[in-house]
Amino acid sequence: MNSPFLPVDDEALQRLGDRSDRNALAAVAAAMSLPTTETEQWRYSPIGELALDGLQPATEPTGIEPPVSVIAGGAARATIIDGFLISAEVADGWQAKGVSIAIATDRLVDLSPSLDTTSDDVIESSIFDAMHSAFSPGAIVITVPEGVAVDEPIIVRNHHAGVGVASFPHLIVEAGEASSVVVIEIQTSVAGKALSVPVVELKAGKAANLRYVAVQEHDTDHWQIGRQLSNIDGQATLNTDVAAFGARYARIRTDSRLAGRGSTAKMSAGYYGDGDQIHDFRVFQHHDARDTRSDLLFKGAQDARSGSIYTGMIHIHEDGAGSNAFQTNRNVKLSDDAWAWSVPNLEIENNEVHCSHASTVSPVDGDQQFYLQARGVPPVVADRLIVAGFYREVIDRMPMQVRDEVRRLVDEKLDRRDGER
Repeated sequence: MNSPFLPVDDEALQRLGDRSDRNALAAVAAAMSLPTTETEQWRYSPIGELALDGLQPATEPTGIEPPVSVIAGGAARATIIDGFLISAEVADGWQAKGVSIAIATDRLVDLSPSLDTTSDDVIESSIFDAMHSAFSPGAIVITVPEGVAVDEPIIVRNHHAGVGVASFPHLIVEAGEASSVVVIEIQTSVAGKALSVPVVELKAGKAANLRYVAVQEHDTDHWQIGRQLSNIDGQATLNTDVAAFGARYARIRTDSRLAGRGSTAKMSAGYYGDGDQIHDFRVFQHHDARDTRSDLLFKGAQDARSGSIYTGMIHIHEDGAGSNAFQTNRNVKLSDDAWAWSVPNLEIENNEVHCSHASTVSPVDGDQQFYLQARGVPPVVADRLIVAGFYREVIDRMPMQVRDEVRRLVDEKLDRRDGER
């Protein structure tokens, strides 16, 4: 493969940060090929439509500010454009307690949480990992010290501003022992063909309470191929929430490792596709320690010709006695041409556990439609009420600060649907 990501401009390369290994990592990426739909990991994706030769890596931020955030306030705020940290501000009170936002140009993606030598599914998207390592301008590290309970959210605006550009944002959140924090990331992009390859690393120390929320509102020509890696120590809780409404193709692989005894991982996602959109989730929950718990709820709607892909794996390791793990994926098809693939899996190496998985793909419930219409509710309004009710369970699991925004995004999709009927 002749990669367009081999830099020829040393000055542009320097703008990414002073790291001597960039050329070598770019050469590694250039030697790799894009994955194909012949592999199980990418079987239902449109990966064959991605043309890397039409993209260039972002070597500096485009001077376009992101849309105004609907979430005001916060203990700290950061703005990222095309993978570069543009601004960061920590409120004086929290700064005095050690809360910080900093750049670390030498911190590459830590893939150790996703390595599993017992599985064939190891580092499936290696070309994107190599590209990220070569062209990320550096990790934005949010640190909450031991014992600090941040009672206001930290807001991160992650905006892709370049057309024909590939960006490689890297966000690390480190919650120290017995700390607590909520980080809300709003992901947006300008109109036009582009690619983002974001990586998020979440590290919850002993007895910490960490929550990370991603609200994805990319343009419908945008491609996103991302990773979320987490490590949860003993007695810690990690909550992750995703609201995915944009992008032509949005894929995120999540590797959640419950590494300490009594750790908990709770995941929720709400997604809605229309047009030709595809939302793709791959979730791997590794129960490494005793008495761990994971609870996953993903719910999505597909309209027009859109589709969704969900692959979930609960892996109870040999030392995972006493673990409880649950995963649920539910999809509602709003048109005959919409589609959804849902494949939950279990791999259990210890018998002293409780595990369950469930998935459904179905049209709007005819009995519910009949019930509402028989009581004078017009068909269009009835469908809106049913879809809103479908999402309520997952929205109610999200933090209060983002619920109205997620409801607004659902309403916008439904407005577009009503206008086309």
